[in-house]
Amino acid sequence: MLSLPDSLRSAFKDPLGPVYTDTSELLAEVDRVDDDIEPAFEAPLIAVGDVVTAHLLSADRQPEISVIDGKTEREPIDGDLKTTLSAHDGPEIRVDNPAATLSEQLLLALRDGLSNPEPVVIRVNGEEDLATLPAIVAAPVGSSVVYGQPGEGMVHVAVTESSTAEARRLLERFEGDTAAALATLES
Repeated sequence: MLSLPDSLRSAFKDPLGPVYTDTSELLAEVDRVDDDIEPAFEAPLIAVGDVVTAHLLSADRQPEISVIDGKTEREPIDGDLKTTLSAHDGPEIRVDNPAATLSEQLLLALRDGLSNPEPVVIRVNGEEDLATLPAIVAAPVGSSVVYGQPGEGMVHVAVTESSTAEARRLLERFEGDTAAALATLES
């Protein structure tokens, strides 16, 4: 398990990409990124967070991977949000991931979810907040990772060699066996 050191918390205050408040604008950018890669490759869309996932589902776009924890800003989600999230088809993987950590279970679920031909829901017991970094590292170039920026909107990270390298650099600053964690994601 990796733990977020206090000295790194400020690195997550600024978004890792552009912030969108309009889902259709966000999805247009996701599709543009997807169009820039090989035509034979279907780039995955990974959503981290309950509200982000619900916005995408409401726009009739099911992410290939959704990482949810049943909360928004540490409060349980309400009935409408639960109803929207229940529309997600495909297998569900349940993992434990305590706050301010990245568990091996979560890393394995992200890696395995990317190889599943069906859309996958990773349901986290704990917190999913830090799943964005390993999602960027695990996803192939050309993918998109979308996560929520509290009080601002949805952040779109186009997975490029540069964004992957930055996510790796941040993960390497976590406490724990970062080499093993990165090897898990990249195997």
